[in-house]
Amino acid sequence: MNKNTFWNLPNSLTVLRIALIPVMVGLMWGQNPGKWLCIITMAIFVGAMITDIVDGYLARKWGLESVAGAFLDPLADKLMVVTVLVMCVQQGWLPAWLVALLICRELTITGLRTIAVSEGLVLSASVLGKFKTATQATALGFLLWHHETKLFWLVDVDAHACGVLLMYLATVFSLWSAGSYLRQFFQHASLTAKLN
Repeated sequence: MNKNTFWNLPNSLTVLRIALIPVMVGLMWGQNPGKWLCIITMAIFVGAMITDIVDGYLARKWGLESVAGAFLDPLADKLMVVTVLVMCVQQGWLPAWLVALLICRELTITGLRTIAVSEGLVLSASVLGKFKTATQATALGFLLWHHETKLFWLVDVDAHACGVLLMYLATVFSLWSAGSYLRQFFQHASLTAKLN
């Protein structure tokens, strides 16, 4: 595989995720979407989250990591998640304050990572951050599913209630991991100041 080609498979999957964002907006635009529309929207979102795992794995396996890929991959994830969160507010599925809190957290940590790199510190994803990402993606999947459904034709599952509960759990992980990143940054800054 040619490392210098932008349109390799990992980058193409990342661009596809970005291209799906307006599709998600279009699917979630109307009020009270029907069951099948919700299932289609959830399937697209889950597919997008799977391509996030696949493109990173392929880039590492085939030696196709690039500056463009390193920038676009997390950007595509954040754009997809933020779009779905905002559309969930528009549908009345999540409170606006909760979504605002989550978006502010993402902006703060993204900015902090940029500053940290300039200070010689890399704030890589922590275990808490990974829990947050997994729980948040699962919560959004349930919220997009939305309707009550029989699981394996046996148990009634209220997908919306599961999604809201998981989103509150994801918010706990989100704030906890943000605190961890901030502590790392300030410890590094304090150590650097003492050495200088």
